Amino acid sequence: MKVPDLNFFLKTFLSLLVILLVGFAGILIGMLISDHGQNPGGDGVAVVNIDGIIINPDPYIKSIRKIRETDSVKAVVIRVNSPGGSVAASQEIYEELRSLGEAMPVVASMGTVAASGGYYIACAAATIYANPGTVTGSIGVIAQFASYEQLLKWAKVEVEVIKSGEFKDLGSPFRKMPETQKAYLQTLIDGAHSQFKGMISERRNLPPAKVTSLSDGKIFIGSQARELGLIDRIGTLEAAIAEARELGDLDEDSWIREYPMKKKTLLDFVFPETLSEHVTFVSPVRTGFGLYYIADVVY
Repeated sequence: MKVPDLNFFLKTFLSLLVILLVGFAGILIGMLISDHGQNPGGDGVAVVNIDGIIINPDPYIKSIRKIRETDSVKAVVIRVNSPGGSVAASQEIYEELRSLGEAMPVVASMGTVAASGGYYIACAAATIYANPGTVTGSIGVIAQFASYEQLLKWAKVEVEVIKSGEFKDLGSPFRKMPETQKAYLQTLIDGAHSQFKGMISERRNLPPAKVTSLSDGKIFIGSQARELGLIDRIGTLEAAIAEARELGDLDEDSWIREYPMKKKTLLDFVFPETLSEHVTFVSPVRTGFGLYYIADVVY
């Protein structure tokens, strides 16, 4: 009786495995191409997703400028799910969106949280939607600093600092902040706060006195924000998109394209829900120097 050739079976198995892998890779590559290379016909709406803590404005700025250059985009929806971020980053994104609003309709839709810098950005839109329970408001500026002075004393560690001026080590964790530096920092915070309040008064057409009364850091839910004049309408993202289509003179089934565009990897198709979608954000207020339009809320 002839003994089966193990080498033959091994070669056959490996050949089939290679064919399967090549076929699987081809399918995935095709999915990638179809997902990111498609160019829908006609005109449509761009949705700019502002997600998480706002520190780096570059991806949003690039997306907004790309939208401006795309003739087929006739309206924009800003979808905000953010507790805010750095003052400068929030202002940069706001200015780009406000300028875009001069060229096409811009509508804002607030998700779970659109507070502080997130609300600042939403104000670039002509119309703001929120859900009844959306957390918004937190109109204010914050800077926090840790002092390790007592810990260093306990550890008997001395830190020598050589500086060119009194304020060069502003916010140093090696000693308690002097009152003169606190007072100086307060002037910076007050200045950034005034900018925030002035923008709201202008964009929301609210009296400065009323804005000041709302700008002590309190958060509001969407239904309260509507009564206070901080938003325009209670509604979902779909409602905001419907209004954007109407303002852009688009059909109700016109396409929607999301920005910033995310390039998917093969793993994204194998594991659709990746860890990156479930990141717990750490407040930069506690980890870095700077002034922040940020709400210290659970997010």
